[in-house]
Amino acid sequence: MTSRRVLIVQPYIPHYRVPFFRRLAVDLHDHGIALSIAYGRPTGLQVLRGDIGALPGAVALPQYTFRLGSRTLQWRRLGDLARHCDAVVLEQALHNLEAYPLLTGARLRGGPAVCLWGHGRTYGHRPTAAVRAAKDALTRRADWFFAYTQAGARHVTRAGLSADRVTVVCNSVDTAAIGAALARITPGHVSDFRARHGLTAGRTAYFLGGLDAPKRIPFLVTAAELTARRLPGFRLLVAGDGGHRSFVEQAAARPGSAVVFLGPVPHAEGKALLGAVCDVLLMPGAVGLTAVDSLALSTPMITTPGAAHGPEFDYLAHGRNALVVPGGEAEFADAVVSLLADPGRLSALRSAGQEDVTRYSREAMSARFTDGLVRVLSTRC
Repeated sequence: MTSRRVLIVQPYIPHYRVPFFRRLAVDLHDHGIALSIAYGRPTGLQVLRGDIGALPGAVALPQYTFRLGSRTLQWRRLGDLARHCDAVVLEQALHNLEAYPLLTGARLRGGPAVCLWGHGRTYGHRPTAAVRAAKDALTRRADWFFAYTQAGARHVTRAGLSADRVTVVCNSVDTAAIGAALARITPGHVSDFRARHGLTAGRTAYFLGGLDAPKRIPFLVTAAELTARRLPGFRLLVAGDGGHRSFVEQAAARPGSAVVFLGPVPHAEGKALLGAVCDVLLMPGAVGLTAVDSLALSTPMITTPGAAHGPEFDYLAHGRNALVVPGGEAEFADAVVSLLADPGRLSALRSAGQEDVTRYSREAMSARFTDGLVRVLSTRC
């Protein structure tokens, strides 16, 4: 029997969140807590990337979009959903208007505990002092904060939220599913895939993610072409979708191109095949959860320090489980060639990644989230 209810409100449900929500529902049920998920519609780059998952039982919310100067605001109408819950978990974002009545008037009337879930600080761009202060003020009003990483937790505590109201969840994907899918890949699968795409063992890289500006796709393609000039037989497999898809398709269509376009590969089986046939993951642009994919697939990432990285960039350590290469496309290509020519170094990076990925899993993330929610609800008794 469940006696308490938690509602998590998401902007939309991406593929990678579905396994987490399923596991979280089981873990919470074991503590007598029922979980409901409500979601809005994807917008902007979220739509173009096509990473939209389905979660049976989740509630689609009416969503309204408003413009206020240069800012886009969104309101997802919760109706009675929040009123019948003991705790509500919302995305930490100033543009989500449904947060404000819950954090102010509804709480004064004895509403549910209000938790925020997010990065802690703003990633991807430098906010103005006013925006940063407003976001910190919003966060301080929360009953609890679920931080993606330790760095985000440090930020919100420096901003004034008590450390005993913060849980670090270590944001992740379903690494167990990736590992299981890898175990199912046979030598025949690998040889067939390599033959189909003209790949050479030891000279293959891949990109996995959104094909859009934050990922620096033109940089990626140029670096791949420069690598192929120095390393005959080198190929870059590009898996993803987005606004720069046509750019990648055109690059792949050029005679003798080093680029092979695969399209979206959202599931564990597709990722596992990439990991089995490729040696490294190239990500010159923004690094997010692909950092976990890199570790789980034992394909060390080569990235750059100046991109608009997400919080999961902190999972990477230059020279241990990844390479973080300053400079332009030529320097990036040099790093790719150098690593592929040094099997011992590549093996050491892989081994470290296999060790480090044990810290990041769907199961561990759900356990941390569950512990935080149990603690939140215990304070409301």
